[in-house]
Amino acid sequence: MNYLAFLLDTAADGSSTPAAGLGGGMGITWIIMILMLVGMWWFTSRSQKKKDKEAQDMRDSLQVGDEVTTIGGIIGKVVSIKEETFVLETTKEKTHIRFLKGAIRSVDVRIADVTAAAAEPKEAPAEEKTAEETKKKFSFFKKNK
Repeated sequence: MNYLAFLLDTAADGSSTPAAGLGGGMGITWIIMILMLVGMWWFTSRSQKKKDKEAQDMRDSLQVGDEVTTIGGIIGKVVSIKEETFVLETTKEKTHIRFLKGAIRSVDVRIADVTAAAAEPKEAPAEEKTAEETKKKFSFFKKNK
């Protein structure tokens, strides 16, 4: 006899005598609910720790020259970095504002990526097709009209 049928039979009988062991079906239900809550708490705390670690890694890898966005929406270029703070250059007039590293929302452009892209050799441009080649290619459509 399965567990669901047992619970339905017990509820239909109206008997309140607990089964041997855990106090009947109600005790098992409470244990399952508690285990589910503990499992949900564990998974959410684990994902939050992962997000916190990624944010900390982003802050630790901050370099002078990176373009960042703060949690307040200020976008600028990192000019200097200290232990817990960094200075952001925000305008063409070179306005400098000091922030805590915790205020970084995202690193938009990494200076390391820019320098790596500049160091790579550029591909040669593809040969342009002449007007004659283009006419030959599309002449098929004119013949079938």
